[in-house]
Amino acid sequence: MQLQWIKRSLGVSSLLGALLVTAGCSMAPTYEVPKVSLSTQGGTPTAFKEAALPAGEAGTWKPAEPAEAVARGQWWKVFGDATLDKFEQDALSANQNLKAAAARVLEARGVQRQARAALFPTLDAGFGPSRQKISPASQMQPDGTNIAPYTLWRAQASVGYEVDLFGRVSDSVAAARADAEQSEALYRSVQLALQADVAQNYFNLRELDGEQALYAQTVKLREEALKLVQRRFAEGDIGELDVARAKAELATAQSDALAVARLRAASEHSLAILLGKAPAEFTFSPAPLVPVTVRIPAGLPSALLERRPDIAAAERAMAAANARIGVAKAAFFPSLSLTGSGGFEAATLGDLFNWSSRTFLLGPVVGGLLSMPIFDGGARSGNLSRARALYEEDVANYRQQVLVAFREVEDNLSNLRLLAEQTQAQNDAVKASSRAAQLSRMQYQEGSIAYLDVIDAERTVLQTQRSAVQLAGAQAVSTVNLIRALGGGWDPAPVANAPGTPQTANASIAPNAPAHATPAAGISGISGTSGTSGTSGTVGAAGAT
Repeated sequence: MQLQWIKRSLGVSSLLGALLVTAGCSMAPTYEVPKVSLSTQGGTPTAFKEAALPAGEAGTWKPAEPAEAVARGQWWKVFGDATLDKFEQDALSANQNLKAAAARVLEARGVQRQARAALFPTLDAGFGPSRQKISPASQMQPDGTNIAPYTLWRAQASVGYEVDLFGRVSDSVAAARADAEQSEALYRSVQLALQADVAQNYFNLRELDGEQALYAQTVKLREEALKLVQRRFAEGDIGELDVARAKAELATAQSDALAVARLRAASEHSLAILLGKAPAEFTFSPAPLVPVTVRIPAGLPSALLERRPDIAAAERAMAAANARIGVAKAAFFPSLSLTGSGGFEAATLGDLFNWSSRTFLLGPVVGGLLSMPIFDGGARSGNLSRARALYEEDVANYRQQVLVAFREVEDNLSNLRLLAEQTQAQNDAVKASSRAAQLSRMQYQEGSIAYLDVIDAERTVLQTQRSAVQLAGAQAVSTVNLIRALGGGWDPAPVANAPGTPQTANASIAPNAPAHATPAAGISGISGTSGTSGTSGTVGAAGAT
């Protein structure tokens, strides 16, 4: 009998030992960032299409290195605008969408701590009495036997622990950690988007100020033209038709000016919301936009994969989905939970803490639960299929996000290149139309042409001037969009210009630029790295050096 008991004990011990050896062994597939093939050579292109290399130079390959968590600095200072600088700081400290994103980071970190707690035992303690009356039948007593109720005092502590067999717990922790890192990357994406939105709205508002100033000048000129026409009509030189036309042109200009004022009011309200203020609390004094040209080097395509926070978030989503495949696989294997309790138990409170009142329950044989799945109707298989499908979905989303990022860079590079040429052509059109309008007014005063010709010439001047103002706004907004598409983080290096030329700056990338102050959004440490981010770490990228 004793020999059989020893053999049985050895068998149980061997089984438990084999199970404990598997503890912490992950069932998740080996995680690697999927390669993104964007060229026929299999990899990222050697340079952006719209950032052509100078003749005789060739691109070289550069392996991508994670840099998404590097502080980006105050990139908007490249524009050299103190008002914009203040608006950006106000938005970082008061914008409600940014505060909501910060709260989501704290939420994800809480989930991560919750998942990590499963790696450690749980310990509980309790104290109190219980009143119990046992039935006669349970004590094999005849009916009618009176068994007195009794009180039992207990002071006990209990411990529980799930052995991390087949990596179920560790994979859950890895998934939660990747989710937290994804949330932090999304926070930085919201932050970059907010900074860009503030700059765009600011330049749009100043563009409308430029249009308002243009219409104010146009209204003034048409009022003077109406006085001239009325004087000539009073002198009998012209008919009433010219007076009516002059009045119509003045009223049209006044109406168009009011339409621009309406757009400006809405733009001012939008900027106020971005700054975390009610529209009634925010007023921006008119400041017509001055053309600003900022040269942004596109850099290496690999740098784009390193620095864009939305790409980093997509990559972290893949890592979390990969870890959850391991959790789904572990469900096919046994799980082992160990429990134990100990303390004191007595019929009276005075005897509760006597040495003879001690009691305990220990595992793994007693208090240990080894659970082996047998049949569940395909639930675990369905969960594993779902986990694998979610991973494939995240892979596709990641690759699509990379493609979108490259498209955004190319779009804004082409916009800036073509806008520069279009602006030059538009400036020539403004000069020519202004000269034509001047000549038409002179000829009308001499009576050699009809007033309708003057109207056509002045309409052309207004249209070309307004287009020039709008192009200046589009150029500023496209510059902001390019910086946003490249992931931000630009350090301004102003370039001297000849007197009378627009302010120009040459922006160069500064990965180690000083970080701006962390937004006062009820969270600390958001702008720093949160852990091992594999953002594009294995993607081969090419570019010009």
